[in-house]
Amino acid sequence: MRRGATGTAGLVLAGLVMAGCTAPAGPSTAPSPQPPTVTPSATSAAPTPSGPSATPAGAPACTAEAGALGLRRQVGQLVMVGVGVDLTGTQKAAITDHHLGSAIVMGPTPGGVEQVAELTARLRELGGEDLLVAADQEGGLVQRLKGPGFGTIPSAARQARLTDAGLAAAAEGWGRAMAKAGVLLDLAPVADVVPAKFRASNEPVARLGRGYGSDPEKVSKKVAAFSAGLHAAGVGVAVKHFPGLGAVRGNTDFATSVLDTTTTTSSALLTPFRDAVEHGADAVMVSSATYRRIDPDRPAMFSPTVVGLLREWGFEGVVVSDDLGAAAALRSVPVARRAERFVAAGGDLALTVDARTAGAMADGLYAAAKDDPELAARVAESAARVLALKARLGRFSCG
Repeated sequence: MRRGATGTAGLVLAGLVMAGCTAPAGPSTAPSPQPPTVTPSATSAAPTPSGPSATPAGAPACTAEAGALGLRRQVGQLVMVGVGVDLTGTQKAAITDHHLGSAIVMGPTPGGVEQVAELTARLRELGGEDLLVAADQEGGLVQRLKGPGFGTIPSAARQARLTDAGLAAAAEGWGRAMAKAGVLLDLAPVADVVPAKFRASNEPVARLGRGYGSDPEKVSKKVAAFSAGLHAAGVGVAVKHFPGLGAVRGNTDFATSVLDTTTTTSSALLTPFRDAVEHGADAVMVSSATYRRIDPDRPAMFSPTVVGLLREWGFEGVVVSDDLGAAAALRSVPVARRAERFVAAGGDLALTVDARTAGAMADGLYAAAKDDPELAARVAESAARVLALKARLGRFSCG
């Protein structure tokens, strides 16, 4: 991938290492560098996660506010578009013409915190003060925000060597840089568990050092520590890629069909996600792989069964899609149907790194919901969830 690419074409290339997705496969084993040096601010006991505000991620709030928007603007709240620091006409038009309520910064950001802060200010001039800006700040190969003020975030494989308190302290520092730049949602941490037998073959996580390991309990603790640090900095988290990419071989960015034949609804591989929901995760990202033992007929992001599992656990926060714009796994689905299918399955926030597809997705969802009262009700419900997340992060006021 050309990390220096800019503009719309550059963002599509950047989408090959995008929100929740990955770079081309590297070595057949996870990297094993020395762990970073971090001075913990507390003992090594595991932190207790909490949200950026006192409001837990419980039942949807902002229902009246969402209803007052009308269908067109409700739909806009449900689409997140990829942007770069040099905003293109296509990116600007996607936000203004379709009333989009969120954006994801795809990089590069050579000017660091100051440059990204200028970008987020411009985005809010275009889309309103409540526009939510997100980024992929996992660390290692997936760190979108770089340059002065952001520092270098180690991969999850290296983060896993820190104490829980040490990781929380480090993540708080990473989160403070994000908050200073106006980026208030991190599409991280990766909660995928990679079983030992998949370590050498797992392309999306293990080969790239993006996961915390093979022990579900350990992964859960590291996810909690990373999340607690970001929350302390006022930044929300979106754990990913539910229900997990640890037991697959292919990469949904490049393969048209990626299957998990291992994970079930009661699998221990789901432990980090279940714990994250219990501890107040702001959002959960759903993958585009297909899980044969959960729903063999649909990719997870289009599956009411997969999304419904989160709701069965009591999660009423935002369900965000993995990228709907450039992933090879979705090529057979017309662009205009992708956001519609995701929302119909119970999802809330449809993400596309390619601004050229954002309008088609919003228009497709609007057209479908306009003629389908049940889908329109789903749109309103999801808009309320997105506004509640914005309120939790200080970008909106409910009531």
